Amino acid sequence: MVVAADIDATAGAKAVEEIRDRGGRATFVHTDISVEGDVVALLETAVGEFGRLDVLYNNAAVLFHDRDVRAHELSLEVWDQVMGVNLRGTFLCSKHAVPYMLKQGGGSIINLGSPTGMIGCAPNLTAYSTSKAGIFGLTRVMAAAYARDGIRVNVVIPGTMDTPMNGSVLGSEAAREEYREAVPMGRLGRPCDIEGIAVFLASDDSSYCTGGLYTCDGGLTAV
Repeated sequence: MVVAADIDATAGAKAVEEIRDRGGRATFVHTDISVEGDVVALLETAVGEFGRLDVLYNNAAVLFHDRDVRAHELSLEVWDQVMGVNLRGTFLCSKHAVPYMLKQGGGSIINLGSPTGMIGCAPNLTAYSTSKAGIFGLTRVMAAAYARDGIRVNVVIPGTMDTPMNGSVLGSEAAREEYREAVPMGRLGRPCDIEGIAVFLASDDSSYCTGGLYTCDGGLTAV
């Protein structure tokens, strides 16, 4: 049972259709996660439709390769927009999910990090890198705060992923080769590469795991 949230209604509807085609139950709620009222309505819909909230997967993010630059060159508009979605959005979804999880006796919150928040591997992505570093801090303080309430909070850290968000920077074969070469495994990541770790963290198999940072980056942060 899945509730998909997105500002892109077409993409959201497509995701729901794919889940239903595979025999699952799903619904879509148009949501801007940087807006608190939208987040409240999203979670009310999820619990109203399915009765409980077991897993929150905070995957939404924005990345502006062409406008996210070094600190002294960065506009406040871009800073605020990136922080609004990446960090504020993760906080709002977590904040409003926790009361439902407390009431039912537990749950799992999975946040999406990035190597850029761990090491200085993207010196021109000031806002994005900072937002992801903030997610690491939010994850660990929440993990400690809610551990005895049965709520686990962890981070999955993908590497350079071959996804639409990175489409502009991976637009040429030369660029793709440069990013591939930087990965010890010699290839870009795919969405399916993080499915296993996400399912693990969502399940009872990870019942003793909280506050963890789980890299799935082809070895990018190992070198």
